[in-house]
Parts: sequence; C-alpha cells; structure tokens
Amino acid sequence: MSQPDPGRLARPGQPEALAGDLERLGYFAGPGLATALALALHFNKPLLLEGEPGVGKTEVAQVLATWLERPLIRLQCHDGIDAGQALYEWNHARQLLAIRSQEGARLDDLFDPSFLIERPLLKALRMDQGAVLLIDEIDRADAEFEAYLLEFLADFRITVPELGAIAAKVPPVVVLTSNRTRELHDALKRRCLYHWIDFPEPARERRILEARVPGLRAQAAAALVEAITTVRRLPLAKRPGIAETVDWARAVTVLEGEGVAWPDCLRRSLGLLLKDQDDLRQVLACDLACQPGPGE
Repeated sequence: MSQPDPGRLARPGQPEALAGDLERLGYFAGPGLATALALALHFNKPLLLEGEPGVGKTEVAQVLATWLERPLIRLQCHDGIDAGQALYEWNHARQLLAIRSQEGARLDDLFDPSFLIERPLLKALRMDQGAVLLIDEIDRADAEFEAYLLEFLADFRITVPELGAIAAKVPPVVVLTSNRTRELHDALKRRCLYHWIDFPEPARERRILEARVPGLRAQAAAALVEAITTVRRLPLAKRPGIAETVDWARAVTVLEGEGVAWPDCLRRSLGLLLKDQDDLRQVLACDLACQPGPGE
C-alpha cells in the first residue's frame, strides 16, 4: 500500500475537489458534507455524523479510507461496551506463562507493551501509516463509555496506568456516527466537528442510483426517485435510506427485464424498500401508479 498524499489532508478551501474525488470512488457527498470533511481533515478533528439510518454515515469512513489509502479500523458500539473491548486488554495467559518460565521475573516485566492486546482505539494509534477509525453508532454505547473516549478524541492518545500515555504515531482520521437513539454528552461533542446528513436531494439520489445500478435507464431512475420522494413524505415508522433505494432500483430493473409492467414492478418489490407491515400498507394505499413510467 502506498503512502497517502499529505496534501489530501490540507485542502479546507477545496470541498468541491474533495467531493469530486469521493464521487469517483462512488460516494456522492453534498456541499455541506464535503465542507465538513475538508475541514475535519485539515484541522485533524474527529467528525461526528448524525442522521437517520441509511443516509450514508458509515460509508463516509469507508470511502475516506480508500481515498487516503489507509486501513479502516471499525469500533462497533453497543450496550455494555467497555474499555477492554475498545482500547486494550492485558494478555493474562501470556503473563502467566512468563511468570512460570522466568523465575524471579519482576512485576514490571509483566507489563511490557508486548503483553498488550490491541483493541480498535489502541490499534489506530499504533498504525505506522495512520488509519481511518470508524466509531460506529456511538449512541448505542453507555454514557459512561464516552468518558473513555475523551482523552483519545482530544489528543489522540490513551493512558495505560502501568505504562503511561501512548500517543498516536500518525493521528488517525476519526469518524463517529450516531442515529440519535440518545443525546450525546456535550464533552464529546466539543471535541468533534459536527455534521447532520439528510436524505439526498432528488438530483443527487438519481446520480447515486445511476452509478450503483448498472443497466438502470435514465427515465427509470427519474421515476424511482419521484416514487421514493413520495414514499418518504408519508408518516412512516421507518423512512427508507439510500441503501434500500438502491436495492429497490436493482429489483425493479430485474423485474422490468422479466417483462413486469411498470409501475407494478415498484409495488411487487416494496419488501426491499420497507420493513414494516404498517408502512407497507401506507405505501400500497398511496397512488404510486400515477408516477410517470420510464417510457412515457
């Protein structure tokens, strides 16, 4: 893997150029997100992304890792996650073996860095070429877990009581995501640059569909985007995200290729767009048939 171009981290005044680079990798960032990314990279600030599920928050870290040619390290947060799962643990089995094999071993010898088991945060600090660290769904972690992150997010270092502070060799690019299942602490927010990702506007969603669904005709993409815009205006329990829209478009393309009439192919593949029975009833009750078909 080649070394990343340092200049890529220092273009805060060129969010359009950054958006163009990411688009060539298949990610379509709007102007607001592109500016937030450019500033976060330039100032080396963790980027906190919030938005409804399915709007592309996780993919931001993935595409940044590709663009920067750095490894992607992912910390998936969940209820009950603790420092041992996120930062490091001591390898007690190896320490015990060391005690048995070395008579008179000193206590200090047992806390050599070689006995540390790296978890995602420590691994991100120790990467020689730097890394992109995704701290995914931080809102699912306990509020107490956020306290473990404060030193890391502020200074890119962690403190191991037996060893002292361990600082990053190359500061990682950090992306945190949240679906707002709970409010995050102000102390964590202060250490981050914040951006809310909304559903894409129709023109951008159409470009996403055309890029990710081979064989999708322009008229079909336009009709699909009009249909998804109609669906998202309904009072659904779960509005479909971009991933669901792409799956829907793929299914419609397959069904249409098999001769299913438009817009019947939209209705027959709704299970890829919606995952709630009440939501399905609402959408079936609305008049998707009035949307213009691909050949009209």
